[in-house]
Amino acid sequence: MKSFFVLLTLIVFNVASNGAVEEGRELIGKPASEWTVSHWLNSQPLSFRDLRGKVLLIRWWTGPECPYCKASAPTLNGLYEKYHVQGFEVIGFYHHKSTAPLDPNEVEKLAKEFGFHFPIAIDDDWETLQRWWIKGHDRTFTSVSFLINKKGIIRYIHPGGEYSAKDIAQLQRIVERLLKQS
Repeated sequence: MKSFFVLLTLIVFNVASNGAVEEGRELIGKPASEWTVSHWLNSQPLSFRDLRGKVLLIRWWTGPECPYCKASAPTLNGLYEKYHVQGFEVIGFYHHKSTAPLDPNEVEKLAKEFGFHFPIAIDDDWETLQRWWIKGHDRTFTSVSFLINKKGIIRYIHPGGEYSAKDIAQLQRIVERLLKQS
């Protein structure tokens, strides 16, 4: 009985201290699906299928009212700059939360403000975000990150908020490992 309580305490502590690892874990090891988006910035339209063979970091982000999205920009930019030439792609999926009508020109201004040079897709009806992350779940954040291997399999999920130093180190380790795999 004592070992049961020790195990339960460890589980509760792990969930409380590692929420980024726990939320969305049911998706790890599953294939990601094609996305449906309306506009592309910084690139021609991209399809998920066309990016097979690359390691992908897909990050949903939103406007200036989200301090976490702005705070995660340096990490996204740094990862893109460091690993892009090795077959790593970052794609920022913008999902509109403002009460003002969606204006792709405003999204482009915001992407420039954040310093994003990687492809940006506008998921204006949250269609892909719903399918990949929200549908059937009560999620803490909508600004989620998916790390996907060269075969299209989800290998890591960060469910939103800022990237901590620990998150960044873990992302780098996983990206480096995935880039070495065939």
